[in-house]
Amino acid sequence: MSFSSLLAHSLTRGIGLDDPSTTRLRRTIIRDKVFLRRLYEEWYAGLQESLPDEPQPALEIGSGGGFMEEVIPNLVTSELFLGTPIHLVADGCRLPVADASLRGILAIDVLHHIPEPRLFLSEATRCLAPGGALAMIEPWVTPWSRIIYRNLHHEPFEPEAVKWSFPSTGPLSGANMALPWIIFRRDKDVFESEFPFLQIEKITPCVPFRYLVSGGISMRSLMPSFTFAAWRLLEKLFSSQNHRLGLFAEIVLRRV
Repeated sequence: MSFSSLLAHSLTRGIGLDDPSTTRLRRTIIRDKVFLRRLYEEWYAGLQESLPDEPQPALEIGSGGGFMEEVIPNLVTSELFLGTPIHLVADGCRLPVADASLRGILAIDVLHHIPEPRLFLSEATRCLAPGGALAMIEPWVTPWSRIIYRNLHHEPFEPEAVKWSFPSTGPLSGANMALPWIIFRRDKDVFESEFPFLQIEKITPCVPFRYLVSGGISMRSLMPSFTFAAWRLLEKLFSSQNHRLGLFAEIVLRRV
């Protein structure tokens, strides 16, 4: 039995990743694990800062397990399937919204699950109003994350992948955790050439430790919730090394 299997959260142990009940249980886990919930609240606040002060709604894709709608007003939540409280069943590559109708598209841990990211980026370009933001929290490639994602995470992690696309095996099981880094860092010139109306405004590597010690959504917590502030302070002290230690990145693209 692997180390990660030993630490698996009791609610999701033995349930297939693509089973809709997994998403429902993850929603419960995120709400009940105080340490993890506080981290998500911090991520939501950061994404909200990227949104322009305009009357159009923002759209969250891959909303199933989270609670972003409780933090960000005028937010439309969406998911690929029913099973959790959402406003819209939608595929990020074929969004049922009008051209230039959104002030933002927000997502946490979604892009690296999209088998055809070019289709999604094209849809984002179409749906965002000028000045709108595509803002995401995504896994990132650093020396530290290479160790963690290759040894302690169940999702594929392939920074050497030549193509952006990958086979679609399921909404959660299909993935390349290195995809955001590939698109916006390794292949930045290609991205800028193909999507000139989406300008990279910010890429900030972050959270080298807190998500790991929280156990995330698939493992048990490794630290009690009262240590959250201490771990946040530790990350602040190491912030100059986030390009080496970050597990995630906050990515903001601006529609021009």
